[in-house]
Amino acid sequence: MLILINEEKKQFHLCNGKVSYIFHVMENGQLGSLYYGKALHHQEDFSHMQTYGVPATYTAQYHGKRAFSLEILRQEYPAYGTSDFREPAYSIRLQNGSHITDFTYKTYVRSSGKPPLAGLPSTYTVNEGDAESIQIILEDKELQAELILCYTIFKDFPVIARSAYIFNKGSDPFYLERFMSMSVDFPDADFHMLQLSGAWARERYVKERPLEAGIQSISSIRGASSHQHNPLLVLKRPNAGESQGEVYGFNFVYSSNFIAQAEVDQFGVTRATMGIHPFRFSWKLSENEHFQAPEAVMVYSSDGLTGMSQAYHDLYRKHLLRGKWKNDVRPIVINNWEATYFSFNEDILLKFARKAKELGVELFVLDDGWFGKRNNASSSLGDWYADPKKLPHGMKSLAEKIEKIGLKFGLWFEPEMVSPDSGMMRAHPEWAVKTPGRPASLGRNQLVLDFSRKEIVKEVYRRMADIIRETKLSYIKWDMNRYITEAYSRGLGADRQDEFFHRYILGVYELYERLTSDFPQILFESCAGGGGRFDPGLFYYAPQAWASDDTDPVERLKIQYGSSYAYPIYSIGSHVSAVPNHQTQRISPLSMRANVAYFGTFGYELDPGALSDAEEKEVKEQIRFFKQHRHLIMTGDFFRLNSPFAGNEAAWMVVSKDKKEALCGWYKILAEPNPSIQQKLKLAGLAPSAKYMLVQTEDIYNGDELMYHGLTLPLEFNGPNKKRAKRAGDFQSAVFYLVKK
Repeated sequence: MLILINEEKKQFHLCNGKVSYIFHVMENGQLGSLYYGKALHHQEDFSHMQTYGVPATYTAQYHGKRAFSLEILRQEYPAYGTSDFREPAYSIRLQNGSHITDFTYKTYVRSSGKPPLAGLPSTYTVNEGDAESIQIILEDKELQAELILCYTIFKDFPVIARSAYIFNKGSDPFYLERFMSMSVDFPDADFHMLQLSGAWARERYVKERPLEAGIQSISSIRGASSHQHNPLLVLKRPNAGESQGEVYGFNFVYSSNFIAQAEVDQFGVTRATMGIHPFRFSWKLSENEHFQAPEAVMVYSSDGLTGMSQAYHDLYRKHLLRGKWKNDVRPIVINNWEATYFSFNEDILLKFARKAKELGVELFVLDDGWFGKRNNASSSLGDWYADPKKLPHGMKSLAEKIEKIGLKFGLWFEPEMVSPDSGMMRAHPEWAVKTPGRPASLGRNQLVLDFSRKEIVKEVYRRMADIIRETKLSYIKWDMNRYITEAYSRGLGADRQDEFFHRYILGVYELYERLTSDFPQILFESCAGGGGRFDPGLFYYAPQAWASDDTDPVERLKIQYGSSYAYPIYSIGSHVSAVPNHQTQRISPLSMRANVAYFGTFGYELDPGALSDAEEKEVKEQIRFFKQHRHLIMTGDFFRLNSPFAGNEAAWMVVSKDKKEALCGWYKILAEPNPSIQQKLKLAGLAPSAKYMLVQTEDIYNGDELMYHGLTLPLEFNGPNKKRAKRAGDFQSAVFYLVKK
């Protein structure tokens, strides 16, 4: 049993031997937080963990109770306005304009497994024994509403999934104005906050800062989870590192506007909250209507950041990714975008595909420019039919020819967008998101379709499904190249316009759900101008995401390193591209480009016909190497060794679950004069007492030696050793393969 309940004391203990999460019903009937952290032995009474006492002068007393103030108590799902002045988990506006509510404990419902969240992505269980769930039902009798807090603890992971649900049982409507998915009150503020922030082409850079008094937050109000802030918030003890120390991770299974914050109050208590961003959000609930908040996934680790990351990786691989491509080995893809952009025809594409097949590629993706009259980024989005000038024999013919060459066939779509210059827009100008009487802002020369309206989602599905059936597609790259401006829906009344952003993403999820259900053979890769919607919400539908439009290997070290904090590396879209790189103009060796891309989905974004004979030979070997190791990369444990944010070198590795093999990537960005000849790389995750062979040299090492003393790196050029040196110059890299003897 994973959930232990003291009925008399009304205490709830979620515990699996790895983590404990304890809360109780306070004397006012609301829920109080008692403990969250390393697993504790169960005991009959944990009430001593919450301290009550007479508050200081100027501290508000709850309903006149001298020794009870919510301002000094740790709560489970707090409200504002009845003696707690911190930001709340929820806020409801009543008919009379008041925001005061009183949700108190009513009962609970416990179940095996994990119930789904209607219309939303979420973690799930395969077998009932994988997890145990509990719903705590609170009621406000005056409001005639029920608030249900949902918890799931997974058996094998230090993970608790949380969400909230509210139901209006009364006749009067009310408005949700804030509705977080989780709230946790920690008894202290001795934390550093870690976040993944950046911009287009430099997504998910690791940022760390100590918590201070006040509110520290990350958020998005762009209509997507965004390039700027990933919906991952980490609180770590100051001494916590990769392999030791306490770490708490909070990851939001959602793809639109969000906020994640840590508020430190005057007593040094930290309140962590995560949910839909309350800016431009409200939700009207009339009689018998309900609202389901998205899911937040909470991970506790006593083994540092690596422990947190591996818990997320294992959980998402087993309990978030779905369908055929959850476990199937994914094909090596080549994409024509950076090779041709919009300038191609059928002959060019077939020549491209034949050469790719010779190299060992398995799937060809035709990117933007195949539809309507799309010769640049200014037209035709929404007109999902083949351009007869570029493809005179049609898309079906092209797909059949690609398949005959021996490659699977994939296409790029941008389903949520429409060009002002398109047949769709001319026929249905009212389908675009724009505010009446106001000019519309463009992004990449395009507008956004109103996916809050089901009839639009239905029509986009019809157009995509026709192409899918015609071509028997094996892969879809789903892009979204702009954020939402002038947010307004013709399908919503004035009192519901602030529901738009959430209804929009529900429409996106609905289209994904229909397509993945009706066409389960298709491998979906999500994309949003690169990594603008790189979040667990979309991994539920698409098992991999294009990490960034920046394919430069030096920049990808940071992007992929940051992405690994929560997301399995086999879900990180990574390609080898041409040089000079199209985003940085940097010229890096082909070997380094592959050595970085191996630790992701791996593929190519270049013209195979432009390769020299030597490069062709090298690419063939890269593809052979990845095919040999992709199962290890897909299923192994990932370890970060050296951070690209901390210096001139970076390193990481994957170790099989049985510790019988490991693959390690090492990178040095810039050369330096007179380097040390004693350079070593300390590995991680190996069996200490086992012997490992470095396949490249056939040298034998003990596992503990490799982890605590290190692997000696190949000799670096220092001038006099020119004949003996194995590496030199900028952009050095190596991949080491170890097997247990």
